[in-house]
Amino acid sequence: MGLLHCTKLRHTSPRKMAAPCRTVLRSVTNFTSAALFRSTKPSTRYLATTATETSKTEDAEADKSETPAEGEMSQADKKLTEEKAKLDKELKEYKDKYVRALAETENVRQRMKQQLADAKLYGIQSFCKDLLEVADVLQKATETVPAEEMKNNPTLKTLFEGLKMTETQMQKVFSRNGLEMLNPVGEKFDPNFHEALFMAPMEGKEPGTVAVVSKVGYTLHNRVVRPALVGVVKAP
Repeated sequence: MGLLHCTKLRHTSPRKMAAPCRTVLRSVTNFTSAALFRSTKPSTRYLATTATETSKTEDAEADKSETPAEGEMSQADKKLTEEKAKLDKELKEYKDKYVRALAETENVRQRMKQQLADAKLYGIQSFCKDLLEVADVLQKATETVPAEEMKNNPTLKTLFEGLKMTETQMQKVFSRNGLEMLNPVGEKFDPNFHEALFMAPMEGKEPGTVAVVSKVGYTLHNRVVRPALVGVVKAP
């Protein structure tokens, strides 16, 4: 209608025509703006809905992607736990072997120390056994010299005194080196230190005691080098 009105007034003066045209243009502009506003409003709602749905989809995908990761972490933790248990077991075994090795080393060290000490103490054992024969000869020599003969023979007496001094000095040397004489007359028979040559009943003697010593024995630092050869009293 506005356009028809403008057509009718085309022969009218320009001033009179301007007012109706402005009215028509204003109406067209308002109509266009309203139409654009109505068309834009649903589009905004659509975009908001689309954005919300996209966000939900992304969250769901993120949750799905996290679920396998948690499973993988559980598998990794289980594997690490098994590895730790295995290493703890190996550590316990190695520690046990280490302690045993230390104990064995200490035992070897103690044995070697004892062997060295024994070597120092008993290294002269063979030499002592040889000297015992000499001591036996000197003892027999002094025991067989008659006392009556020494009174009438000064030379024999001097010889006897020399043998006695030699025997005494030898016993002192033996004692300094740990070699002690065993002369167990009247003592209880001990098979660790004595060797019985015979057993016989004897009046006034307690059974099981040593009555006669045929050959004295010797010990080296309490170890028997030679047992005493004895006669033992037995019960009648």
